[in-house]
Formats: sequence, structure tokens, C-alpha cells
Amino acid sequence: MPQLSKNALRQVADADFPSRFGHFRILGFTDGEEEAVALRLGDLDGPPPLVRIHSQCLTGDVFHSLRCDCRAQLELALESIAREGRGVVVYEHQEGRGIGLLNKLRAYELQDHGADTVEANERLGFKPDLRAYELAGAILKHLGLKSIRLMSNNPEKIQAVEKAGVRVAERVPCIAAPLESTEDYLRTKKEKLGHLF
Repeated sequence: MPQLSKNALRQVADADFPSRFGHFRILGFTDGEEEAVALRLGDLDGPPPLVRIHSQCLTGDVFHSLRCDCRAQLELALESIAREGRGVVVYEHQEGRGIGLLNKLRAYELQDHGADTVEANERLGFKPDLRAYELAGAILKHLGLKSIRLMSNNPEKIQAVEKAGVRVAERVPCIAAPLESTEDYLRTKKEKLGHLF
């Protein structure tokens, strides 16, 4: 298989994907270095559809961790898209705000000793958030989307999508019910990362 140059987006799969949230299509994408999937529901023509760009969170999405709100946000997005009958979830491999799974677990250890999520990443030698959204923007453009309603609390994600050439017609809050175990995590997202709650 020939190597793709960075940013040469290619769709490599399009399959039926029934789920407990609705009957989606699952699309696979690569740019030669990164991979992502998109769950698409309904006809995307017409008014700007609801879109969620979600970063992989093995601990939350799969193992139901109560340290974060990731799984709750993903489920809220899937439920909202299913209710509207149309929309997209782009699911990217950017575990731990881009530092990777094992570094995220190392950050958990530091958090167990009093660091918040930003401090933990910085103590490990990383910026607070290493995620980039060029691949997600390319996927949205590939799907023919010029304007979307973005389900996000992250102003950087909004800016990145617009920089990729997709207009954010509306920011739709993606706020899961807070738990006692996520209070500090959410406070850090708001106070140190500028997330909108």
C-alpha cells in the first residue's frame, strides 16, 4: 500500500453501524499518519447539522471512569444527534489531551498526589493540551460540510474547526451532569483551559 503524505485525507471504509443510540454509518479515515472514524447519521444537506469532535478516552469511554466527563459527553452527543435524526461524531485518537494512554495513566498518579490535570501534564513535560483538529476539519470538509453546529465547551476546538474552513454556525454546549468525582476536573477545565460551562 503506498504511503500517504501528511494531510492527504483518504476515506478507507464506509459500513453500516447500528447502535443503541441509532442506526449510523461508520466511516474510517487516514491522512497517512493519523486515523479517525466518523459516525454519520441521516442526510447532512440542509441546515448546519449537529457535530461532536470527540477525543478517545479509553478510561472513560470504555471502562466508565468517573475521573472525567468524556463518556457522558460522548453519549450526550450520540443521543442528541439521534434525536435530531442527523449529524456526525468524529472520534479521534488523541488520548489524554494528546499525551497518549500510558502518559495519561502517569498523569493520573500525579493527580492522586494533588496535581490537577494541567499540572500533571506539565510535570510530565507536556503542554496542558496537545490535541490538534486538522484531521477532524478535513473529515468534515470531506463530508461536504461548510457549516456546522458544534457540540463543544472548548473554544480552541471551535477556532480550529473554523481555521480548517468549516464555519461554526452555533456552539452547542456539551455539559454532562457533574459528579463529586469530576468537580475538580471540571473546575480545572474551566479555570485553566478556558472551557465554557
